Amino acid sequence: MADAPGSGRVFERLCVVGLGLIGASVALAARRGGGVGTIVAYDASAAVRARVVELGLADIVADTAAEAVAGCDHVVLCVPVGAIGAVAAEIAPHLAPGAVLSDVGSVKGAVVEAVTPHLPAGVAFVPAHPVAGTEFSGPDAGFAALFENRWCILTPCEASPEAAVAGVRALWEGFGARVDTMSPAHHDLVLAITSHVPHLIAYNIVGTAAHLETVTNSEVIKFSAGGFRDFTRIAASDPTMWRDVFLNNREAVLEMLGRFLEDLSALQRMVRFGDGDGLFELFTKTRAIRTSIVAVGQETAAADFGRRDAGQPVEASSSGGTGPRS
Repeated sequence: MADAPGSGRVFERLCVVGLGLIGASVALAARRGGGVGTIVAYDASAAVRARVVELGLADIVADTAAEAVAGCDHVVLCVPVGAIGAVAAEIAPHLAPGAVLSDVGSVKGAVVEAVTPHLPAGVAFVPAHPVAGTEFSGPDAGFAALFENRWCILTPCEASPEAAVAGVRALWEGFGARVDTMSPAHHDLVLAITSHVPHLIAYNIVGTAAHLETVTNSEVIKFSAGGFRDFTRIAASDPTMWRDVFLNNREAVLEMLGRFLEDLSALQRMVRFGDGDGLFELFTKTRAIRTSIVAVGQETAAADFGRRDAGQPVEASSSGGTGPRS
């Protein structure tokens, strides 16, 4: 970790492993923010590596993971949660003494379990989760402003040195993120209801609509107004990443899904028995929650939710190399 007086750098040599939406955005934010010196990139896909070179996302694009992490004082794993253990095992022998390892996974308990056994002596692990993203994937989808005013949650391990945690915090703050800390277990419970279950519901309702397409003579797609359209945006998220999220945070997801189903049953009874007052009270509460999210700057009331380039095609890149979004 860099500590040269007046250098303004948090880390001298940053390695980003996995150049999907998040990895590419990390590289771009690091280049713009000036919190690091050299930016090194690696992706398992040769096509992605070639595209990273074309886009100029990094100073060095390595051909192997071992080459990429060698000599780096900070390595960020931006790979799907299901692959993170194997990647950690691959790079572990090549990590520099004193290096700080981190990640961007949407699940933290499983990540800690997968990475910790491979940590060499003298290497600190500070798990992180930037709660930011879009439904697009691949290196072309990245942009430096992705993390501005978004939360990045750190879930330090018991053995994480304070200096390493401070360094990771400073890096994300340099990207414009707001940083908080919590335990891995608490993180997984909170994100199960704020992110994971909403994605599960979106995938399910869009799947149901797909089954109805033949029954309705394709009118589901034709007349997809705001509600269904917004579900499809979430359901367009990277399949590999979200498969791994649900498999690796299943206990918290199932607990929150159980609560959701109980509340859904209550709502079903209100509709069945014509409980207008109950429906109005519920909808008033939920509307206030949306207003409060906009008020604290975690969303915008602008048309199309202020999405960057709302006309961008769903598949921003046909290449691989994806990373977790939210």
